[in-house]
Amino acid sequence: MKHNLEEALKNKTAIVGVIGLGYVGLPLIHAFVRAGLRTMGFDVDQAKVERLAAGESYIKHIDSRAIGEWLKQGRFEPTADMNRLSEPDCLLICVPTPLSDSRDPDLRYVEETTRCIARVLRPGQLIILESTTYPTTTRSVLLPILEESGLKVGEDFFLAYSPEREDPGNPDYSAAGIPKVVGGIDPVSGRLAEMLYSHAIVQVIPVASPEIAEACKILENTYRAVNIALVNELKMLYDRMGIDVWEVIEAAKTKPFGFQAFYPGPGLGGHCIPIDPFYLTWLARKYGLPTRFIELAGEINSRMPEYVVSRLMEFLNEVGKPLKGSRICILGMAYKKDVDDPRESPSFALMELLQQRGAIVSYNDPYIPRLPKMRHFAVPDLTSSELTPEFLASQDCVLISTNHSCYDYDFIVRHAQMVLDTRNATREVREGREKIRKA
Repeated sequence: MKHNLEEALKNKTAIVGVIGLGYVGLPLIHAFVRAGLRTMGFDVDQAKVERLAAGESYIKHIDSRAIGEWLKQGRFEPTADMNRLSEPDCLLICVPTPLSDSRDPDLRYVEETTRCIARVLRPGQLIILESTTYPTTTRSVLLPILEESGLKVGEDFFLAYSPEREDPGNPDYSAAGIPKVVGGIDPVSGRLAEMLYSHAIVQVIPVASPEIAEACKILENTYRAVNIALVNELKMLYDRMGIDVWEVIEAAKTKPFGFQAFYPGPGLGGHCIPIDPFYLTWLARKYGLPTRFIELAGEINSRMPEYVVSRLMEFLNEVGKPLKGSRICILGMAYKKDVDDPRESPSFALMELLQQRGAIVSYNDPYIPRLPKMRHFAVPDLTSSELTPEFLASQDCVLISTNHSCYDYDFIVRHAQMVLDTRNATREVREGREKIRKA
């Protein structure tokens, strides 16, 4: 069976199936279609499947016209029928791996997907997990479920792990342009996975095991979480000292070695950095080891929304206004600038804290016209408010949470009564600086 799959990968006749058509899965399909491979997209959300089948994208950086071309060329078929998982030669799992309420790994989507595969698994298929998870997941969770099919790994089917490295909103790095780490459960699986990705990805980095590939992803995001926590803590200290942390960072990054700039913000967002380090702390507890450094970073980052609200209250107090009853408009509900991805966005934590304290909250985000339901927040039924001069003037404070490039910050400051800037987005604004406070 290995030889049949190897031949199909060599001549690019292998069908690639991607399970989970979100911010990771859909760009991955884009990469394989551009490489000339036929793809199938699987998702349990029938509405997503129907939109894709109609040639409509629901992700900002994937153009609807591109999807229309994929369909026209016969290179892409979306489906919600999991019984068809036996059709692709290669199956890439890109489903969510959230945290539970107690911040333990929640692998239910990975496990359910793997069981769906196991029910129809046929000889010659390659299974690759891309969802971020803790080291040993591929071997200890996926492999036993797949072997319930009666097939043997390395002979009948093949298994590997390759962490997603998607960076939505970054025009310099598409899915095809980011090097791919690949670790096979055995040498044959690793080599086949490397062959698959080499068609579509700029560079493939093979490693000795899935555990190394899993640990690599956790390291990347823990590194970022810890460094962001450092600048967030320094921000709070420098604010109290009357020192502008943004100017400090700009000065520090002129050093050509030994320093990498990280920036503070209102909290951590996205599907990786706020979550992945806690996968490692959970695993460390199983091994009887504390991860105090990581847990401290998580504690600092998670309390940033409360710090922002406290700064807002101070700002309002300067002009004799209480937070209760004040009209606050949050600019940006996406977790980072220029994307339509709200996952784990600190803006939702800010909104919840403000409402709990009696503020009248509105928002604007050109990429999120209506607030979606969120797993951990009670989200009000709100639509994006238009930033007219009258609307801005009616707000007691405009709180910049996400610094989208499309915002006209001169216009916003000119017409707003007060602006609380958590992203240094107003650094180029010259008129009306007396209205601006940083947080």
